Amino acid sequence: MNMKRYIINFLLVVVLLSSSSSLYSQVQKDSIKTKYDKRIHNYKVGWNKLIPTHFKVQYAGNMGFLSFGTGWDYGKQNQWETDLFFGVIPKYNSKEAKATMTLKQNYMPWSFELNQTIVIEPLSCGIYFNTVFGEDFWVKEPDRYPKGYYGFSNKIRTHLFIGQRITFILAPEKRYRSKSVSLFYELNTCDLYLISAITNSYLRPRDYLGLSFGIKFQFL
Repeated sequence: MNMKRYIINFLLVVVLLSSSSSLYSQVQKDSIKTKYDKRIHNYKVGWNKLIPTHFKVQYAGNMGFLSFGTGWDYGKQNQWETDLFFGVIPKYNSKEAKATMTLKQNYMPWSFELNQTIVIEPLSCGIYFNTVFGEDFWVKEPDRYPKGYYGFSNKIRTHLFIGQRITFILAPEKRYRSKSVSLFYELNTCDLYLISAITNSYLRPRDYLGLSFGIKFQFL
């Protein structure tokens, strides 16, 4: 009788240990699967952040007669934007037209909803760096000029700007490629113009300030 009870107890212990081992293995597999899924999810999210969220067209602004660019919105209220533009300068009196590239950082601290379809951003500001492609533009002075003759690069310009925006939110049934369209204008100046304005009091704002206009198509 004692032997029978011993055998039964032994079998119960074996069954319990086997069940515990199987359960532990399953939990471990689920844990590995969860970590794998999390890593893949983070991987996809990281790549998705590289997808541009909008497209812009800008007229003037010392970055070309007409510039086309794309960029990214981010921040808690999407108050930050980073744009990359490519523009064109007509040849005018020069030998040929020129291409430009601009890296632009925008900041919009406030936005106000007039209604469900119109949003006003009373202040947009930021900085952008512009370069012109071509042999006539250089970062370091060519040897044909005396050392220190210019003292600055004519290939890369740094600009500051302020402006305003108005955004029209499209109704879901009217959306095709964009969910909203924004119109904006900006007053801008570059480093050389700003230095000239400070050192030459006779200059008027129209001599060192530029005006540009643009449109933004928000598709994400």
